[in-house]
Amino acid sequence: MGKKIFVTGIITCILYFISVGLFLITKTGIALTIWELMTVFSAPVVLLILLEIGSIATTTSIYKKAMLAFMSCTCSLTGIAHIVNITVTRQLINKGVNVPTYFQIGYWPSVEMAIDYLAWGFFTGLAFLSLSIAVEKGKYKIKKSLLICGILCLIGFFGTVFINENIWYVAPMGYGVGTMIICIQMLK
Repeated sequence: MGKKIFVTGIITCILYFISVGLFLITKTGIALTIWELMTVFSAPVVLLILLEIGSIATTTSIYKKAMLAFMSCTCSLTGIAHIVNITVTRQLINKGVNVPTYFQIGYWPSVEMAIDYLAWGFFTGLAFLSLSIAVEKGKYKIKKSLLICGILCLIGFFGTVFINENIWYVAPMGYGVGTMIICIQMLK
């Protein structure tokens, strides 16, 4: 499955960023739905990528198990946040219900955004860091990339929570651009 999952990862990252761009350009409901569905779909893809990297790591360690647990949290939480937004929050808004912004995706502070930031910033960051520890020292490039991705995700999360929401944009560099770079590295 190796090469296929890394190619799928690259394609998924590209489609994710296209969906983000589509929404930013059009600001339509359908573009937001596509973006949110790509976000939900991306989490299991990142999990599969990290599992594949973990399978080639020579050590069998608690860190690989920790990565699996952390990415499972990411998959669950991001699924909850975006599916609730698509099926409940936006439906209520379409019916004319005045849903407070603290229950909507795209506003901060917001319950749904906090769940999504927890998923992609905190838990994905910990997953990348855990796997970077599990990868043997001889695989320096991939180990370094995993470490950098994890740090970027955590900076985005903690920066948003404790300093300024705009710091969040560091996290997508880790889980988005970083994942694509890791996939390219693994194909070489």
